[in-house]
Amino acid sequence: MNAIVISKFGGPEVLLHKTVPKPSPTLGFVLIKVQAFGLNHAEIHMRRGEWDEYDPISGLECVGTVSACPGGEVSVGIVVAAVMGGMGRTRPGGYGEYVNVPVSNVVALETGLSWEQLAALPEVYCTAWSCLFTILGLEAGERLLIRGATSTIGQATLNLAVNAGANVTATTRQENRFARLKQMGAKDVWIEEPGLDKQVAVVPTAAIGAGETSNRRVPRFDKTLNLIGNRVLLQSIALTRPGGRMLQAGWLGGLDPIAEFNPMVQMESGVHFSLFHSKMLGTEDFPLEKIPLQEIVSKIEQGIWDAKPARVFKYKDISDAHRLLDEGKAGGKIVVRH
Repeated sequence: MNAIVISKFGGPEVLLHKTVPKPSPTLGFVLIKVQAFGLNHAEIHMRRGEWDEYDPISGLECVGTVSACPGGEVSVGIVVAAVMGGMGRTRPGGYGEYVNVPVSNVVALETGLSWEQLAALPEVYCTAWSCLFTILGLEAGERLLIRGATSTIGQATLNLAVNAGANVTATTRQENRFARLKQMGAKDVWIEEPGLDKQVAVVPTAAIGAGETSNRRVPRFDKTLNLIGNRVLLQSIALTRPGGRMLQAGWLGGLDPIAEFNPMVQMESGVHFSLFHSKMLGTEDFPLEKIPLQEIVSKIEQGIWDAKPARVFKYKDISDAHRLLDEGKAGGKIVVRH
C-alpha cells in the first residue's frame, strides 16, 4: 500500500510517499481503508523529533470504511471515524492507505457529510467534549473562559459550551475574529495578550457613546480551558475562581516549560488544576462510547454548527499541508483527502 512516511526528522519536505506492506486484519482491531484525515499540531512535533513517541507513519485520526474486522464488532463496508489508540505513536497511523485501529478507538457513523468535512471532526470534537464535560463538568449558566478560541478545538468547545447553556468568554490574538466568535455564541471576546489576568478586575467594554469605553468589573470564571499552554498556565489559574476548575489541554504557545514555578507563591488557593492529553481518548477512563459523536455529526450535517475544514489538500500534497500547519495561519482544521 501507499503511505506517507517520516523519512527523517525535519521540515515538511521529510514526508515522503513510500510503498509499505498493507496491515493484516487483527483480532481486536478494525482495518480501515482511509479516505481522509485531519492534521494535528502533535504531528508537527513528531515530524521534528520533539515528541515522546512517534511512528514513521504518522496520523492521529482518520475517517474511512471498514475493510475487515475479525472480531465482528463493526460491519465491513460501513463508515467509521478513528482517533488515537496509539495511531501515529506506538503503531502506524492514518497517513497510510490502510490502518489497523483498536476497536475501542473506532466509532461507526451514519452521515451524508463528505469525507473532507467528516475528517475535520473526530479528534477535535472528541477532545473538546471530553474537556468540557468529563473533566471540567461544565453546567448550564456557568461562566467559561476559552483561551485560544479560534483554534480548531477552541471553536468546537465554543459550539458545545454554548449548546450546553454556558456563558462563554473567548480569547483570540486577532480582532478581526471577534465577529466570528460572537456569531458562534460567545458572550464576550477578549484579545489574547500578556496580563490578561488583570482583566478579571476591570475589562474595557464599548459604551453607548460612539468611540467611548467604560470599565466594568468582571468576576473570575467558574471554568477555564487553556488551549495555549504553559506560557499562560499561571494566568489561567489566576483567572479561575476558588472552587472552580482550570484545565490545560493544548500547547498553541509552544512546548517550553515554565522556567520557575513556586505553587505556594504563584497559585491561587482552591482552584482545581487538571491536564488532558487526547491520547487518552478510547481508554477505560475516557471511552469514546460516552461521547455523542453521532449527535455532533448530525448537528453539523443539519447546518446547526459550521465545522467545515479551513483547507483541503490532496494526498500527494502532504508537504504543502504541513507547511501551512507550521505557519499556523489556516484559521481552522486542515484536511488531507485520498
